[in-house]
Formats: sequence, structure tokens, C-alpha cells
Amino acid sequence: MWLAAAAPSLARRLLFLGPPPPPLLLLLSRFSRSRRLHSLGLAAMPEKRPFERLPTDVSPINYSLCLKPDLLDFTFEGKLEAAAQVRQATNQIVMNCADIDIITASYAPEGDEEIHATGFNYQNEDEKVTLSFPSTLQPGTGTLKIDFVGELNDKMKGFYRSKYTTPSGEVRYAAVTQFEATDARRAFPCWDEPAIKATFDISLVVPKDRVALSNMNVIERKPYPDDENVVEVKFARTPVMSTYLVAFVVGEYDFVETRSKDGVCVRVYTPVGKAEQGKFALEVAAKTLPFYKDYFNVPYPLPKIDLIAIADFAAGAMENWGLVTYRETALLIDPKNSCSSSRQWVALVVGHELAHQWFGNLVTMEWWTHLWLNEGFASWIEYLCVDHCFPEYDIWTQFVSADYTRAQELDALDNSHPIEVSVGHPSEVDEIFDAISYSKGASVIRMLHDYIGDKDFKKGMNMYLTKFQQKNAATEDLWESLENTSGKPIAAVMNTWTKQMGFPLIYVEAEQVEDDRLLRLSQRKFCASGPYVGEDCPQWMVPITISTSEDPNHAKLKILMDKPEMSVVLKDVKPDQWVKLNLGTVGFYRTQYSSAMLESLLPGIRDLSLPPVDRLGLQNDLFSLARAGIISTVEVLKVMEAFVNEPNYTVWSDLSCNLGILSTLLSHTDFYEEIQEFVKDVFSPIGERLGWDPKPGEGHLDALLRGLVLGKLGKAGHKATLEEARRRFKDHVEGKQILSADLRSPVYLTVLKHGDGTTLDIMLKLHKQADMQEEKNRIERVLGATLSPELIQKVLTFALSEEVRPQDTVSVIGGVAGGSKHGRKAAWKFIKDNWEELYNRYQGGFLISRLIKLSVEGFAVDKMAGEVKAFFESHPAPSAERTIQQCCENILLNAAWLKRDAESIHQYLLQRKASPPTA
Repeated sequence: MWLAAAAPSLARRLLFLGPPPPPLLLLLSRFSRSRRLHSLGLAAMPEKRPFERLPTDVSPINYSLCLKPDLLDFTFEGKLEAAAQVRQATNQIVMNCADIDIITASYAPEGDEEIHATGFNYQNEDEKVTLSFPSTLQPGTGTLKIDFVGELNDKMKGFYRSKYTTPSGEVRYAAVTQFEATDARRAFPCWDEPAIKATFDISLVVPKDRVALSNMNVIERKPYPDDENVVEVKFARTPVMSTYLVAFVVGEYDFVETRSKDGVCVRVYTPVGKAEQGKFALEVAAKTLPFYKDYFNVPYPLPKIDLIAIADFAAGAMENWGLVTYRETALLIDPKNSCSSSRQWVALVVGHELAHQWFGNLVTMEWWTHLWLNEGFASWIEYLCVDHCFPEYDIWTQFVSADYTRAQELDALDNSHPIEVSVGHPSEVDEIFDAISYSKGASVIRMLHDYIGDKDFKKGMNMYLTKFQQKNAATEDLWESLENTSGKPIAAVMNTWTKQMGFPLIYVEAEQVEDDRLLRLSQRKFCASGPYVGEDCPQWMVPITISTSEDPNHAKLKILMDKPEMSVVLKDVKPDQWVKLNLGTVGFYRTQYSSAMLESLLPGIRDLSLPPVDRLGLQNDLFSLARAGIISTVEVLKVMEAFVNEPNYTVWSDLSCNLGILSTLLSHTDFYEEIQEFVKDVFSPIGERLGWDPKPGEGHLDALLRGLVLGKLGKAGHKATLEEARRRFKDHVEGKQILSADLRSPVYLTVLKHGDGTTLDIMLKLHKQADMQEEKNRIERVLGATLSPELIQKVLTFALSEEVRPQDTVSVIGGVAGGSKHGRKAAWKFIKDNWEELYNRYQGGFLISRLIKLSVEGFAVDKMAGEVKAFFESHPAPSAERTIQQCCENILLNAAWLKRDAESIHQYLLQRKASPPTA
């Protein structure tokens, strides 16, 4: 599944340059902070709820399932005939069941008479039902029959309704599914655990003018008795699979189709009249299937694959086997009105979901504890696939900014969690659909792939998929396969990364010894709150690469650091050459250099001799060290000024993100305008070089960079940018000169931030007129830039209106919270005032976590952490408990950062203004 995160990350990291502070001071600062955390009750996660997996005495072999949805009354009728195996004598069958009413149930042992169930005992809290029988069911096979009814809910989970508008303007509903992690039980009673696999024969009884889809191809379509407007559509039997991957869709769609070079029928289903917008995803899917077939050396196991755009959809996409469901914005591309970042997003999401067809669907995790294996792997290989399809995207550099640094930011918190986390009760599963399972998972797999080498990695993947196909596996099974092919201690190395939370900070200092360079390395856990102090510091087995200025793109030395401290000698390194750790920013650690080493690296930023991904990693590490109080933020601001000649989009993107975090922090001071001046100074030269219009020979990354830089300058109030944005916006609205898709976000943001009520009204009108969900989302994400209190209220009210799809309300409210200091307070009050409606809307899914994170993480006052904690104690959100803990911790960290560095930042900015630096 791809989680829908519009921007890669909203909170990021910090910075330093001198020797480590004295140990006593560290101890005191860390002790006082941990006391503060404890006084707010933020240190420990709540106790886990008691939970038992389903009994193993009865299990399914095949589900024969017929469903008849009513698209007017929003209900459905269902008939289940499951071929089951009774393993040990019992007089009851326990299954998963939620929001379903069972009408009748019976069990017929093979060759014997039917036994009718005499009672249905629903355990709603555990989402189970116990069917009781008057006599004992003996070991052997038989048929379980259940007739039931359910509701097509509006919660975007289970079997639910999705609202759409026909080309003629009529509002109608489709019936669609979202079952991961534990919601198949809302569509039919089942054994809803990933390890309990079976085959499925699915039939749908639907209006004859609707499209009906499921995992497999249609084998029969016949009239339904009693109603000439209805047909019964039967689908071929599926392979053995888990319940969470079953899917069905009933609605009105157009499609485009092709065949992959391996002969698989690929279709992309779009809203009616928008088939053209499915062509880009179709092209990506048709290239991707053969790529994975070759990479895994295992053919795609089904005869067809459908990709379908769903109007109301909580995640970004879901990998149901053979029928992948997507948000419209993660699948549809309009050649004229889609921006470059949307194309890239669609390519990545298609790559992610199709990887799951093998890794997740063919071989499935044994239990949700191993979710990271599915998601981390797919989040890594989607980049490999996009790099294969679109080398011009330079996508691996973008990985570092979008996934690697995002995971490090979350994993530095005391309230992070290990990649592998023990999961019990269904309410806990949603909590781990986060940047640790996805982005840290992807980052450690990238590090592992680099450590093993591509050839042995591919062999190991093939061994794993072949051995466990149509079965379930755990993390250890993958390590065993990779160990067999590489001969390296994979389990020993990887357990240090998956079974303990956090990651190391490697401190390095160097000494010239004649013609060689002696490096002394030490590792400690990196903490967002400052240097780790404590008795038992966790240790990692860290694959470390070291490069020098002689050949910046290749490792001079590779070592496995398997102890707290070690020394290494680099042969033949001249005194004037720089030395850098973590070539390509592949190792999942941060690096702190001695002052002299750092000093020698900085010219490599200015003259671009350091590769882009290493420039990015160096700046990002420094920013994180500053945020953690290990170095001064002023030192990082000085480093940021060295990026004046930077040409690379992703380096700018990360720099921009970090400056955004700093701006949010300083919005709590009275010198916010000074940091905006700094932003303008840093971004003006690249803005002038790029200009507003594409030049001949420019490509994808230039378009992304232009949008980023103009948006940053416009938001900061850069006069020339603001004037040009207003002029172009006026022409766009009047229809004289339509803005290119890549310029819309920066222009919309700029005019709103510096506009009035009329500007907002025009934006809301553009939103209403937009036929494309991408354009609606583009507008929704920038509305929060408006500054006046009454306009902010108008935007918040709009967020809950019928105009905004339920899944997009989160980005509107989040945009308000991220837009300004006043917006943050208003958004938090709005969430509290409308909590019941918002919580009911998202029913504890991951969107509720995202809403909370976006809305409160920018606060920087200690007492706000207490207020947030107190609110959620009286308004529990079980699936967001960990997110709430993380948010409160971040608020305290922000407050500490502000107290520590605000004055020195202010002095530096004033001094800079008095004597501007020369270029």
C-alpha cells in the first residue's frame, strides 16, 4: 500500500561544528529533558490491549463468495460457501466479522448432513464472531455456508461507497474495497489473517450498466433471475492468497489497455470520459511488469492486471492482487494539466504497487509484525524501477530527501519504534503504517543491497520468492536466502537495524601520518534531544564507505563497523585532500566530523566537487546536529550560504525543507522577517538563473527546481517574484495565458500568501471549476497560506464542506497549520471543536495520525505538549497513540531548540544585514 503523503515530510532535522560539549552539561540537559517528558507522561507508550489470534482448529481451503451491493440504499447482501478443513473436533467456528449481520449459518461435513448453527456470538471489540453448533464437527473437510447482510459504509474501509459525479453532473456512487490491514471482515465473515490463505471464487450481482471488477478475469456474465436490469458476473478462481488482498469494484469507468511484452493484459480504469488520463500509468505499468519479472526471475502469476482510480480513497494506492486501487491523483495524468512532480509520483506509486504483486502477494508476511518487509521492500524497489523507466529523474538522489532523511527524523525520537514491532490487536496495525515501516525499511534495504551487491541480491530474492511462493514468510526467511547467495552475515548485521529502534551517529576525526590518513571512528545512538547518555548504548553493525577528493564518486575503502570504536588507515591520501564518510548517503547513520575535517569538505559544496547526494547528506546531517543541540544553528546557516552555486533540484529541495522548519520555529519569535530575508538571499541567485520560463533543452528536474525556487521566493515575499506571480495569475484567471501546470502551485501559493479575500474567492472558484482532482488538490494544499484570521476560518470551514473529498480534508487543515503561526493555533482549535466529526470520518485509520501530526507538530511551547496530551487523553485515538507521543516530543524539542539558539540566530541575522556577505 502507498500511504498518501502529499509532501515527503513536514518536520525534519538540525546542526554543529565544534567538539562534543562537556559530558556533565550533556547529562544535566538530558536529565532535565527526560524529567520533563516524564512529568508530561510522554515517555512510555500505553499498554497493549489483550489479543489472541484466531484458533487453528478450522481453516478455509476455498471461499465461494457472491455479493449483491445496493448502490441506492448503501447495503449489500452476501452468500458465502467456504470449503473448510476441521483439524480437530469442535462445536464452534471462530471467524473475523465486523459490521456484518449473519442471517443463517450451517456446516455440512463432506458426504454428511448439514448442521445449522444455533448461535452467533459477536465479540465486537475483537471483531470476531463465534458460530455455535448443536453437535461436534469432526476432523475432515466440509462446507460452511453463511448468508449475511452489511452496509456499504462511508469510512473508506471494508466494502464502502465512493461518491463521483457523472459527465452530465449527476452524483452517483460506486461500491469499492479497501481491506488492508484488517477490513476484509467488513465485507464477508472470514479468517482475516495474512497467514490463513485460501483460493477465492467471486461473483458480483450488479446493475447491467456498471463495470464489475475483481482480482481475476471475468469467466461468465449472465442475466440475474427476477431482475432484467441486473447481471451476475463470475470471476476465475484466484491463486492461494490472503484475505486483505481480495478486491472488488462496481461502478462506471472507461479504460485503456495494452499487453506487456510478456503477454499480460494491462488495463487502467479511469472516470468516464477521462481514458486519455490513464495512458501514462498504462505505459509505466507495461514497462514495469517485465522489469520485475526479469529482476525476480519469476513470471507475473495472474493473466491480467487492472489499475483503477477510485474517487474516495484513504491511502495513496493498494496492491490488491490483479486489481490495484489508487487515488485519482496517484494514477491519472493529463498531458496538458499535470505537473512534472505528479508524473513522477504516479510512476513511483505504480512501481510500488506492482512490486507487491510478487513481494507481498505471491509471498506474504506471516503476521503484521513483518509488515515492514512488504512495505520497506516495495518502497525501495519502486525507485529501482522508476530509475529503469525514467533515468532522467535522478530518482535515487530524490530517495535520500524523500525517504531516508524523513525516516531518520522520526527514528531519532524517544517515541520511535523498531522496524519490526510486535503487533497484536487490530487497532495497533494502523500505527505501524508509518515512515519507519516504509522509509526506514526502504533505507536499510538500500544499504543492504549496496553491502551485498546487485548480483547476489537478485539471486537471493529469486531464492526467497521461489521457496515461499503462495506461502507466508518472516523477515528471517529473507535474511537466510540473502545469506546463502552472498556468503555475508546478513542476519547478524540486519538484526541490529530491524530489531532495535534508532540509528548511530558516527563521530570521525582524522590525523595525517606521513602519506596516509588515520581515521578514528566512534558510534553512539543519535538522539533528537542531544548526545546519548546512559549506560547501555545500543550498537549497530554499520557498513561504512569512505571516499576522498581524488575520486569522489567511488569508495576508497569499505568496512563493516561492528564495535563502538575503531581506527582505519587510508593509504596515499595527501594532506590537501578531503575525506568523506557515507558515499552516496547510503548508510543509515549520521556523521559528525571534527572541525578540521568539516572545514576541508565545505569548499566541495561551493565548487560542486562533492557529488550532489553527498552535498545533500552533509547539509542534512549538520542541520540535524544543530536541531539536536550538538552544534550551533548559526554554523549551519553559514554552511547553507555555501550552496550559492548549487544546480541540483534535490539538494535545493532538502535545503528548502530545512529552512522551512527553521522558519516555522522562528515564527514563534519577533524576528521572523529576518529569516525570510535570509531565505530570499539564498534563493535569489538560483531564481534569477532559472527565470520563469523553460529554456530549450531543459528537462524534468529543471521544471521541479523552478517550481520549488519560485514558490520559496514568493512565499518569502521576494518583490520581483511576487509582482510576476500576480501578473501571471491575473492572465491565467482571465484566460489570456493559462499557467503551465508546473508553475501553478508556486503562483497560487504566492498570490494567496500576499493576497486578500478576493484572491481567496478566486481560488475557491478555480477549485469548483476544476475538472481534475490533481488541480483541486493543488489548490487545497495552498489555501492555508492565507494570513488573515477570518480568511483562515473560511478555509477551515471549507475543509469540511462537500466541496472537499473526505481524504483531502486532512491536507487542507494541515496546510492551514503549516501556513502561519495564527493558522497553527486556528487549525488546532478547529480540530478540537470538530473532533467527533473528524474522528468518525477516519475511524482510526492512518489519516487521523496524519491529521494530528500536520496540525500540532509546529508548536514550540512546552505547555502545548501538555495541552495536546491532555486533549487526547479525554478524546482517545488508539491508532494514533504513537503519533501523539511523537508530536508532543517534537513540541518539547522545538521549545528547547528555540530557547537554546534563538538569540544567537537573531544576532547572526542582524550582523549579516549590517554587513552582507560577498558572493
